[in-house]
Amino acid sequence: MMEEDVLVLGNKKFKSRLFVGTGKYSSFEETKQALEISGAEIVTVAVRRVNLDDPSKESLLDYIDREKYTILPNTAGCYTEEDAVRTARLAREAGLSDMVKLEVIGDEKTLFPDNEALLSATKTLVKEGFIVLPYTNDDPIMAKKLEDAGAAAVMPLGAPIGSGLGIRNPYNIKIILETVKVPVIVDAGVGTASDAAIAMELGCDGVLMNTGIAGAKKPLLMAEAMKYAVKAGRLAYLAGRIPKKLYATASSPITDIIGQD
Repeated sequence: MMEEDVLVLGNKKFKSRLFVGTGKYSSFEETKQALEISGAEIVTVAVRRVNLDDPSKESLLDYIDREKYTILPNTAGCYTEEDAVRTARLAREAGLSDMVKLEVIGDEKTLFPDNEALLSATKTLVKEGFIVLPYTNDDPIMAKKLEDAGAAAVMPLGAPIGSGLGIRNPYNIKIILETVKVPVIVDAGVGTASDAAIAMELGCDGVLMNTGIAGAKKPLLMAEAMKYAVKAGRLAYLAGRIPKKLYATASSPITDIIGQD
């Protein structure tokens, strides 16, 4: 019997390998529907964009079933190590989670991570007992440093956040997969279902996306497409693709053909 294929993060197991963001939808209700259709079990929430102060006001959190989804707070919008660490602590104090998607942005135009600050923030939060999932660039050396610092996973970008450019450097992603033992989750750059499938076919453990779904002409339909793409990519990876060849190989055996000696 085939062993159950699950993703392990910290002390939790997940059947879905699709991580879904919660920004840019037309309404909280649409967000709720997209989460449901995607089949995701982990939902990331930008702490700085959630109302944590006044429970009497409508909040995104009102539309996320905490019994069904694991909330992954993220530090989006943080440009310094201090801001990112403070935001992670705020999320935990508010009861969201001790797991955090750690972002320390280094540049407003590209939204590329500040990896020096990211590494330092990772060390700080790991010491405080957080399960840290750092968003990083596709640098295998930095991925290894983050693993050594205690990160529970590494989240290399496929392309700049919100760009929809797909997996720009699959070779670096492949090297990262060979370099670290913690789960590798592609984060950012996914524009359509085939991008997600490519990441999974490379052997990634999961894919996180937001704009790829929320920014589609029909977000709910795209949420469904992403669900199947991540599943298909994972199955293809486990099945193992055939080798690529320059010349044709007959699909049918040529032995025992009528009229052939």
